Amino acid sequence: MPKVKAKPKHHKAMHWQDVPAFYAQLAARNAMAAKALMFTCLTVGRTGEVLGMRWKEVDFENRIWTCPAARMKTGEEHRMPLTDEMVSIIEPLRALQSELVFEGQKRHHPLSNMAMLMLLRRMDVAEATVHGLRSTFRDWATEVANVPREVAEKSLAHAVGNEVERAYARSDLLEKRRALMRNWSRYVASGNS
Repeated sequence: MPKVKAKPKHHKAMHWQDVPAFYAQLAARNAMAAKALMFTCLTVGRTGEVLGMRWKEVDFENRIWTCPAARMKTGEEHRMPLTDEMVSIIEPLRALQSELVFEGQKRHHPLSNMAMLMLLRRMDVAEATVHGLRSTFRDWATEVANVPREVAEKSLAHAVGNEVERAYARSDLLEKRRALMRNWSRYVASGNS
C-alpha cells in the first residue's frame, strides 16, 4: 500500500503589518484574557506556557521569565527576556497575590485554555489564532528585523539544527534575543500612541 502523506495544517496567522492596530484594541480592554493575550503576543509564547506562568518563574531584577521544562513543548527550560512593555502588563497583576500571573475565575487557577481564542472571536479576528501569532512574529523577524535564523527560532523556543549542531551550540542567545524582543515589543506597541 502506498503511504499517504498527511498535509500539515497551519494555524491562521495575522499579517505582521496588522499587529500594532490589533494590539491597540487589546490594550483598551481590562479583562485578564486581554492581558494574557497581550503578553502572549509580545513573548510569542505558547498558550500553556503563558497561562501556567507563576510568579516564582519571573526574575524582575534581571528581566527574565524562565519557563520550566515541564511546561515546554521541547521538554527543555526556556528563558524569555522581558521588555518594558511585557513588565508593564504583569507588574500590576502582582497585587492580586495569586500564585499564577494570569489567574482565572477560580482562586489560584489559570485562565481557561480557550480564554484567549474566545477573546479573538469576540473581537471578530477571524484571520488569526493565538498560536498563529508565533508565525506572525517569525515573518516579522525575517522580513523586518532581519535577524539570523537561529535567533528567531530560539525566541520561539524551537530546537535549531541537527543533533550534532545542538550538541555544540549550547547558548540560548539570550542577549541577542533580548534586543530582538525589545524591537518586537516597540513595534507591537507602536499602535498605542
